[in-house]
Amino acid sequence: MAIPSLLSAISRRLEGKVALITGGASGLGKKTAEVFAHHGAKVVIADVQDELGHSVRQSIAANTAQNNITYVHCDVSDESQVKAAVEKSIKSYGKLDIMFNNAGMSTTLQPRIIDNNIDDFERVMRVNVTGVFLGIKHAAHAMITAKSGGSIISTASAASCIGGIGTHAYTTSKHAVVGLTKSAASELGQFGIRVNCVSPFGVATPLVVDTIGVSEEEVEGMFNSVGNLNHATLKAEDIANAALFLASEEGRYVSGLNLVVDGGFTVVNRSLPLFKYPADN
Repeated sequence: MAIPSLLSAISRRLEGKVALITGGASGLGKKTAEVFAHHGAKVVIADVQDELGHSVRQSIAANTAQNNITYVHCDVSDESQVKAAVEKSIKSYGKLDIMFNNAGMSTTLQPRIIDNNIDDFERVMRVNVTGVFLGIKHAAHAMITAKSGGSIISTASAASCIGGIGTHAYTTSKHAVVGLTKSAASELGQFGIRVNCVSPFGVATPLVVDTIGVSEEEVEGMFNSVGNLNHATLKAEDIANAALFLASEEGRYVSGLNLVVDGGFTVVNRSLPLFKYPADN
């Protein structure tokens, strides 16, 4: 491949692909929709925030100078709506190559399990676990039928690796996403379908800001103060780029992976003084 055409391929890594993104109207989903569209994908944004979803669709279409951006209402806890979103993607663009199960939620901060409400717990599980299950199920059906392989990605969390950094419901749900990812990857590999998840450390998305109840700048400062990697702040674009890798040909032999994007937060106990330097270093 000549160098100019190689550079072109790298700059548009999803050319001709069709991607469905749940929770695509805000936060990580919105940024991923923007990145995928920038790289040539035809994007279907699925969300329950209809006004915001249509606004994001129009914005991405204007910024990328393409009309291959669609919005569909979808409550991921409702199987009929997930099925309809997959069918809408195929009806609009003829196929489905990438499914990004990104929609998620948490509860208000109630650290003590004795204070937790079962209705809140089950509501989180319906969206974060059942929603991912339904997304994998219906995307897999479409991809198996098309016999063209595909990439299924789900949003987990650094809370999928350790405890104590999220509510009980949220932490449980994100551990479940990792298990479901590995289980589905073990089955769907025979069809050339890759199944992975991406686990962010703290990103100041609207979900996180609303859950914690402070400003975006304060959320970022809080995460930076407890993080492991200094001189960098995790942004939504970093997670979108991780999803881009898993969706693109660069990740063509990656399946069953929980790609943790946390600057090393979950691999070290920072309370230990083993690697501490004097403050002036």
